Amino acid sequence: MAELDVRLHNKQLEVFNDKHRFKVVAAGRRFGKSRLAAWLLLIEGLKSTSKDIFYVAPTYQQAKDIMWGVLKELGQEVISSAHENTSVLTLINGRKIYLKGADRPDTLRGVGLGYCVIDEYADIKPNVWEQILRPALADVQGGAMFIGTPKGRNHFYELFKYAESGKDEEWAAWHFSSYDNPLIPAKEIEAAKASMSSFAFRQEFLASFEAASRDIFKEEWIHIDEDEPEDGRYFIAVDLAGFINVSREAGNKNKKLDETAIAVVKVHEDGWWVADIKHGRWDIQETCKQIMNAVINYEPIAVGIEKGALKNAALPYLMDLMRRHNHYFRIDDVTHGNQKKTDRIVWSLQGRFEHGKVKLNYGDWNNEFLDQLVNFPNPQLHDDLIDALSYIDQVQVVEYAMDYEEEEYEVLDVISGY
Repeated sequence: MAELDVRLHNKQLEVFNDKHRFKVVAAGRRFGKSRLAAWLLLIEGLKSTSKDIFYVAPTYQQAKDIMWGVLKELGQEVISSAHENTSVLTLINGRKIYLKGADRPDTLRGVGLGYCVIDEYADIKPNVWEQILRPALADVQGGAMFIGTPKGRNHFYELFKYAESGKDEEWAAWHFSSYDNPLIPAKEIEAAKASMSSFAFRQEFLASFEAASRDIFKEEWIHIDEDEPEDGRYFIAVDLAGFINVSREAGNKNKKLDETAIAVVKVHEDGWWVADIKHGRWDIQETCKQIMNAVINYEPIAVGIEKGALKNAALPYLMDLMRRHNHYFRIDDVTHGNQKKTDRIVWSLQGRFEHGKVKLNYGDWNNEFLDQLVNFPNPQLHDDLIDALSYIDQVQVVEYAMDYEEEEYEVLDVISGY
């Protein structure tokens, strides 16, 4: 009979050997959650006599990216077949391990389960567990493990606290930081700490459940510098608001209506220099004109516009302006990436501001931008300007130059000159 050589570090083994039916593991990045999950999936699959096993991630693609290769590597001695198209492994005892996405809950229904692992539970709707997976375990009293990195105090936090409380003898909880993995050099984690925001580091590496507060951006992190960096290239990102009918809205004094914001940033070796952030409530023609003017003035490498209906509406006008001005530019899709706006802005901007990697050019947009920044998140205030700036993170390109003149080379092809 095939044997499995289960190799885990001590903290992983603590969870692996525990006999509780339901386990909740909150752990920092690179702790080894996926490897721990893979071993449990294989062992539980081999133990199961009548029911199959699920591994559930927020999306099917995530499930396959995270777990498929690891399972095939660790379980090669006990896997009889692997179906790439459906991501189903059949073990030598006939039991199957299915990789699933919680974004398609209907694919999780209608089966009984012997065991399941739910990965990044903070990004999965709680009804997936409560209404679908938990009942599926009832037939054979199957178990489950929840693993993930905290995302504030949401349903994952509530489940963790419930398991940690000891009120239910079937549940147990563990909390580990990235430092608990002895295979990750501490200096690597410290290097990440030096470049990340303190909030992001505590969440991602220390597995902190703290929620983003109103004190996300501090005034002392803000630097105004009118001197444009000599090196670097320009990028533009646009946060489109709904296009207005100018004549109809001329008398509307509602200050809560969103504005379109166009962030112009020079990305250089030491960070970002924000040259300008144009903003206003414009109709579609004026919006596209403002974008075109910014392109002509700054010659960006690319213009990022959020993918969706507003971008699709603007594209014909932008293409017409390109032809009229004989001035063409690249348009890149930017997306919210299934993240809440607060998380997306924190991730792209907080660390850069905290470590002095963002400097603002002086302009009449400064006051509005700073008001939005230091009060973020606040439902009573706009966040359009900082939202546009956060999108620069998705379109920026770091360029590296090499001095070929100083290198010796041999012509290998006289025709092409290579």
